Amino acid sequence: MKQYRVGVLGATGTVGQKFVSLLEKHPWFTITEIAASAASAGKTYAEAVEGRWMGESPVPETVKGLIIKDVEEGRRAITENVDFVFSAVSMRKDDIKRVEEDYARLECPVVSNNSAHRNTPDVPMIIPEVNPEHTQIIPSLQKRLGIRRGLIAVKSNCSLQSYVPALHPLMPLGLEKVLVCTYQAISGAGKNFDSWPEMVDNIIPYIGGEEDKSEKEPLKIWGKLSDGVIEPVQRPSITSQCIRVPVTDGHMAAVYMSFSGKPGISDILGLWDSFSGEPQKLNLPSAPRKFLHYFKQDDRPQAKLDRSLENGMAVSLGRLREDSQYDYKFVALSHNTLRGAAGGAVLLAELLCAQGYIT
Repeated sequence: MKQYRVGVLGATGTVGQKFVSLLEKHPWFTITEIAASAASAGKTYAEAVEGRWMGESPVPETVKGLIIKDVEEGRRAITENVDFVFSAVSMRKDDIKRVEEDYARLECPVVSNNSAHRNTPDVPMIIPEVNPEHTQIIPSLQKRLGIRRGLIAVKSNCSLQSYVPALHPLMPLGLEKVLVCTYQAISGAGKNFDSWPEMVDNIIPYIGGEEDKSEKEPLKIWGKLSDGVIEPVQRPSITSQCIRVPVTDGHMAAVYMSFSGKPGISDILGLWDSFSGEPQKLNLPSAPRKFLHYFKQDDRPQAKLDRSLENGMAVSLGRLREDSQYDYKFVALSHNTLRGAAGGAVLLAELLCAQGYIT
């Protein structure tokens, strides 16, 4: 496989730092450019993150001395020295859209962790094991923007990564209705207990914008390509509540589901056990060997025990049982800053490379 030169936009933030950590020993990708806000431009990466580095390991030696460029003013210099960029910039949504399109128009592919383009009809929002075929919309996006090599591809909201992969294999069974309650770790807000002491011994029953994303984004992920856009499906109908809990990493979901014709528990467990996606078939570097892991123990999965399963890229499931109001219920868990954020974007970039969209 070709070796790719990579830039990280928004490299000093929480997700940007996770990109830097994950890419330190990546077999395909090497960071050659670092970008952030004008306030950090001109500093070395080590200087910019001093005192606020959140990685478990020290800042990688390979990026310590890289000089940070202004994510906007330095875009031409950045795009000349990379094959593609990861976007984790923290700006107003309209500004993120503009910046990502600016890079794409400079013929630089953009793999984004941001939500700004998730609702753009011709921008694919991909969970690589679930809807890898949505990369086929990229030529329509390129035609609209008047570009040949540039593109924008985004990953979905972090909290979806636990339950959408579990629901996906069940869609052929006639999945009609879903209720989901997510219990989301504080790292999803870019915080830890030192920076957010109010979360210690506390639960907050509201996360701005999360419930709307939880109910709408899956419908685009399962959508169909038609006339150059992605048309969201109408079923299943989804309702949600999203709650912040005092956990460092790991988003859990309690899921209730009903079908047009009730399947057996053995049918569901069999589909989960046998499910494998395109990343597994392609043996992509960041892909978990087994995507969905079902635990038979009543007290699993647990965030502390199971969030890092398969380098944090697998999804853990448990407690599948009948429900008195819906057909079945279960719990699901994923690592929100790995599978749900930077790791999911790295896997998406690997898919785009393997499919020939990033060259």
